[in-house]
Amino acid sequence: MALRALFLSTLAILFAAPSLAQTPAADPGAPLSGYPRKALGLPTAAELKTATYVRDVIYGHRDGMALTYDVFKPKKANGALVVNMVSAGWRSSWGPPEERQARYQWLIDKGFTVVALYHSSAPRFQVPDAVTDIRFGLRHIKLHAKDYGADPARIGVWGASAGGHLSLVAGTMADDGDPAATNPLERSGNRIKAVVAYFPPTDLDVLLGDRAKTGAIDFDNSLRKSVSPIYFVDAKDSPTLIISGGSDKGVPVSQSETMKAALDKAGVKNELKIFPEADHDFYVKGEPARTDAIANEAMNMMVAWFEKNLK
Repeated sequence: MALRALFLSTLAILFAAPSLAQTPAADPGAPLSGYPRKALGLPTAAELKTATYVRDVIYGHRDGMALTYDVFKPKKANGALVVNMVSAGWRSSWGPPEERQARYQWLIDKGFTVVALYHSSAPRFQVPDAVTDIRFGLRHIKLHAKDYGADPARIGVWGASAGGHLSLVAGTMADDGDPAATNPLERSGNRIKAVVAYFPPTDLDVLLGDRAKTGAIDFDNSLRKSVSPIYFVDAKDSPTLIISGGSDKGVPVSQSETMKAALDKAGVKNELKIFPEADHDFYVKGEPARTDAIANEAMNMMVAWFEKNLK
């Protein structure tokens, strides 16, 4: 409950505007960042036996602090890897793998290796820092994928809200690396094969407008387009699934609809699923069972998308 309250208060700060209602109050039955309720608890003893971990892999540093990710290796790996962008309000909060595993069990059960990728966080760091971090982190993951039993050519990304934004960044702002770079990581490409984004910000110039600068969005307006995936769409982008709530007051569904239009125009394989009654986080006011049902359906769609595009 404390974690959800913190998340909701962050969203209220980042995405509230006078013309928009506040993010709904916490509901004890509501999930967090699109996860079904059962994914927010601790994994069972049986589930813990289905994966091993590679902990605290350092992929870089910012201001002397390590940037890390954790790897969840399934006992029966299928060779594909999914990177989860751990980000809510562009705040990337670490959690022990043995506590986070339930959130990834849908993927682990299908044999996907999972990476929980962390970035430098608000309020000290802003959105452009997170964008730089995850693009660099993906180079490290791709370079070392074989060490984790995965194929570097079969990597997907997935995230919700700010994590969905960063997932779309990964899909639209990828490159093949710089062969002349001194740093071997910069020689490594960061292209991926599939993207799933829940209720993602796609055009920060439109979304943020004249909102007060605080926390992660306290950066110069001139940089907004440089961190907005909608401005980087081209025919090379990865197959993309976007799932959003039609009643989202934090990140309006128009952000997803315009992204789909851009992907369609570029000829990129994509799908957009909208749950008309769902607010941000797939929240349906006063209906925890419906909220949970939507979150479960979204998780199943996410897994199916990766099975289709990575296997």
